[in-house]
Amino acid sequence: MKITLVAGARPNFMKIAPIIHAIKKITQETDHQIEYRLVHTGQHYDEKLSKYFFDDLNIPHPDANLEVGSGSHAVQTAKIMIAFEQELLNHPCDYLLVVGDVNSTMACTLVAKKMQIKVIHVEAGLRSYDMRMPEEINRMVTDSIADIFFTTTPEAGYKLIKMGCDPANIHLVGNVMIDSLCSNLKKLQQPPVWKTLDLSDKSYYLMTLHRPSNVDEEKSLQELIQLLGEQAKGKPVVFPAHPRTQKQLQAIGKLPDNIYMVEPLRYLEFIYLVKHAAAVLTDSGGIQEETTYLGVPCLTLRENTERPETITMGTNELIGIEPQNIINAFSVLNNNTWKKGNVPLLWDGHTAERLIFQLLKIDAQSCS
Repeated sequence: MKITLVAGARPNFMKIAPIIHAIKKITQETDHQIEYRLVHTGQHYDEKLSKYFFDDLNIPHPDANLEVGSGSHAVQTAKIMIAFEQELLNHPCDYLLVVGDVNSTMACTLVAKKMQIKVIHVEAGLRSYDMRMPEEINRMVTDSIADIFFTTTPEAGYKLIKMGCDPANIHLVGNVMIDSLCSNLKKLQQPPVWKTLDLSDKSYYLMTLHRPSNVDEEKSLQELIQLLGEQAKGKPVVFPAHPRTQKQLQAIGKLPDNIYMVEPLRYLEFIYLVKHAAAVLTDSGGIQEETTYLGVPCLTLRENTERPETITMGTNELIGIEPQNIINAFSVLNNNTWKKGNVPLLWDGHTAERLIFQLLKIDAQSCS
């Protein structure tokens, strides 16, 4: 069995890494023969972090980097499709495995399906129902034509059935992002900012902002940053900022004295800060899952989420950016009355192995 694994952005590799580890383990310990090829589309690339990234996740460098770079959604998607078609012509496979919801996920799915290659979508069935989000469009298109769906929760499976997917092709396996988290908890590294700011456990907030709805409009970004700084009430707010966000922050001028913008962090450093934070302020998706597993309060600065289990079961709450909602959330934090969460079903660090064994079963059935 030959599988092409595609990653387009940094979070994709955190999902791909445990799948690679599971393939290696299962081929070493059983008679199953699985060949994989790792393709990086180059949709996102951070030169500062790349030299550490593969070492941190203990995975090999990609077999191919398509180096498509940035651009509008249309330009980037087209460049990925053209380059990936040539990749598949040169290196045919039985299955394409895509993860998440970036442009690479959708673009490579379209190419593979037109070449009659079966597509596996990991993290299938996630929905925010917010069509203003490019990621939501990517999810919907990918799930509408994929062949095999691996889901993180039962609810994701129900959403796939509702959109017409065959239940026989939907498999609840758990969350591969949590596999990466579990396997690295003992290897976390204290970032330099810990000593620079004299941080200690639960003495600070960690913040990430990157969604256009939060960072693209200068005045609203300035008001949001100012309010978050005030509500932190003197506690440091560590803010690893995406380069795009950094440009916006520079445009708004001086940050509140307790908000410290730092360069993007290595995975092992970032999770160290998540684990020890009093709370995380974010508009990201994956961080909602990581905070739920770690039991860290998470204030999601969005109006919706594709990961509702982090709210119904976990430590996450949708706050949005309305000032009163933010003030109310910090009041709960400061009163030490934030809810205690639970870890969702099968978020146990063994998702990738379940996934590969299930895929082997599917492949055997298709060959019989």
